[in-house]
Amino acid sequence: MPDDQIMNQIYATHVHADEKFDADSLFAVTENILKRATLLVDNVVLGTQAHYENVEEKAPKASFSPPLCTLKALSCEMACKAPGEEIAHKTTMSILNKLSNYSWEAKAALTLAAFALDYGDFWLLVQLHSSDKLAKSMGILRRVSTIVKRPGLQKYGKTIVELNNLVKATFELIDSIFELDNLSVHDSKNVPALSTVMDRIPVDSYWAIITLVACTTQMCCISGNEDKTQDLSPFANKINISLNFLKRQIKLIHQQIDEMEAYMKLKKLLRTPTEIMEVVGIKFIKAEWNFKNKPIAVVMNPLSRVEHTNAFHLIRVWGMKAFPFTHEAEEALSNRDDVLGSMLDDLNPKLPSMIKQDKYIFFYGGKDNEWIQQFAKKVTALASDPVMKDARVFIELYCIGKDDKGEDDFGILGRFWNKMESFFFSKSQKKTELDAVTKEIQKLLSYKNESGWAVLSKGSRVVFTGHGTTILRVVDEFEKWKGYVRELGFEMCFRQYHDKVLEGNRPCCRVDIPIGAGKAPEHVQCPHCPRVMETYISFKCCHVDGAMNGLH
Repeated sequence: MPDDQIMNQIYATHVHADEKFDADSLFAVTENILKRATLLVDNVVLGTQAHYENVEEKAPKASFSPPLCTLKALSCEMACKAPGEEIAHKTTMSILNKLSNYSWEAKAALTLAAFALDYGDFWLLVQLHSSDKLAKSMGILRRVSTIVKRPGLQKYGKTIVELNNLVKATFELIDSIFELDNLSVHDSKNVPALSTVMDRIPVDSYWAIITLVACTTQMCCISGNEDKTQDLSPFANKINISLNFLKRQIKLIHQQIDEMEAYMKLKKLLRTPTEIMEVVGIKFIKAEWNFKNKPIAVVMNPLSRVEHTNAFHLIRVWGMKAFPFTHEAEEALSNRDDVLGSMLDDLNPKLPSMIKQDKYIFFYGGKDNEWIQQFAKKVTALASDPVMKDARVFIELYCIGKDDKGEDDFGILGRFWNKMESFFFSKSQKKTELDAVTKEIQKLLSYKNESGWAVLSKGSRVVFTGHGTTILRVVDEFEKWKGYVRELGFEMCFRQYHDKVLEGNRPCCRVDIPIGAGKAPEHVQCPHCPRVMETYISFKCCHVDGAMNGLH
C-alpha cells in the first residue's frame, strides 16, 4: 500500500499517547541487547572478532520498570506466523491495536524490545550452549544447534547476515524517530524542516514494526529448518529509504536550530548594552583573524566556514581573477608562469599587448626624477645599438612613475606598490621557501624608497630586479659587455655583469611590512644573500588614517 493509505489505517488504531510511559529507558535497554546480539551474530556467522567491551552501555532511569507482560504479549503476537507480506500487515495492525494508548515512538520501542527479548535470548544461548549445561538444554528446545552447526550454518548463513543487517537498520530508524521526537520541542516556525518530517513519524513507526514482524517470521523459519522463508528485501528497501530521508532531515534540522539559536543570541545581545562588545566585527577578530586596524577580508562559504582568513591581499593583487577567493585559488594564481603580466595588466591599457609580444620590458621608477630620465636615455641607446638589433633583442620601456607626495593608493604608482606588497605578503605567510619570482619582488620592495629601481621581464616572466645605482651602471657600461651578447644572450650577459658590479657595492637590504596588514611572517630571508633578515620596529605617520591618542 502507498504511505497515505497506510496512514489512514494506522491512525484508526491510535487513541492517545501515555505520557507517563518511559519509552527512553526501554529503548536504552533494548539498544544494549541488540548492539551486543548483532555483534555476536557477525562474530559467529562472518567470523569477525569484535569485542563487547567496545559497545557503549546505556543506563535506564533507576525507577524504570519494564512492561514485561506487554512485551510477552507482543512476542506471542509475532511468533510462529507464516511468511508473507499480507500476514505481516495483519499482525502489525493487531500490534498497533494492542498499543493504541502509546505514542508512536513508544509503539516502535515496545515492538523492538519484544523482538530483542527473543533475538537476544536465542543468540545468548548460541554463545553459552557449548560451555553451560543449562544453556545446552535450553538451546536444544530453541533449536540452536540447527543454526550454529553444519549444515545449518552453511544453509542459512547468508540469510542470517541479511536478517541481522535489517535488524541494525530498523534499530537505526527507530533511533532516528526518537531523535526527532526530542527535537520536536523546538517551534516549527523557527525550524521549518521539523514540520516536513514530523508528520512521517506514524508511517515510519508502522514500517519499523512490520519489518520486525517479518524479521521474527524469518527467525522462526531459520530455527525451524523450514524450506520456505520470509522475503525481507521489500522491507529492507523501505527501511533504507526512510532511514536515509530521516538522516538528511535531522541534519537539516540541526543546521536550522543552530542558525535559530545564533540569531536569538545575537538578538538578545543587541538588547543588552553591557554585552554589546560580544556582538562586534573586535576581541575574537583580533585574536583569530589577526586584525590590527588595517583592512582585512575574511571569506566565508554559504555554510559559514572560513575559506580564507584574509583575502585582502589576494583581491588587491588579482581582483576578480581570484574568485572565489580561497586558498586554492590563491595558490593556483601565484604559481602561474605569467605572474607579472597577470598582476600588471590593469595598470595601463597598453601593458597587456606589450607583454603578449614577449619582448624584453624594463619597468622602472624611483624617487629621483633625474635618475629616471638618465635610465630611460641610456636604455634607449642600448636598445638601438647594432649589436642588439643583430641579436634580435627588442626592448620596451615602461615608466611606473616618480614617487610624488601627492601620489595615493589609487594612482598607477600606488596600485603598483600595493600589488607588489600584497603579493609578497601573501606568499611570505606560507612556511614553504619563497620561489624565484617572489624573491625578485622582495628585492623590488627593498628598493621602494631608493632613488631608482628597475625590473627586467621577458613578456610576463620576471628576469631580474635591480637597485637604481647598480642597474644604471650596468646599462651605462654596455660597451664593456656587449661583445658577449651574441654568444651568451642578452639575459645572461646582463645578469653576470650586474653580479660583477654588486661584488664591490652591496648596500643593506630593507623590506617594510605594515604591522596591521595581517599575520606577519616569523622570519624573512634576505633576497640578496642566504641570511635571515634582522627585525626592527619603526614608527611612521603620514598625517592621515591611523591611531590617535586619548588627549583632548
